[in-house]
Amino acid sequence: MCRSIKTFRRQGEPATDEEIAAAALQYVRKVSGYRKPSQANAQAFDGAVDEIAAASRRLLDALKTRSG
Repeated sequence: MCRSIKTFRRQGEPATDEEIAAAALQYVRKVSGYRKPSQANAQAFDGAVDEIAAASRRLLDALKTRSG
């Protein structure tokens, strides 16, 4: 699943917020089955994207690099 989401843990080149948000959106689209949710589901969809992006940022910030 989500094979086209690229790896963001790169030496010397941190992932941008835009990259992380795009990956989170792609993930939520895949999991939910919606490309664009209905108005009734938009809040849940957008909230999930925000939560996944935030969790991804925390993960990347917490990971140690090989040199550190």
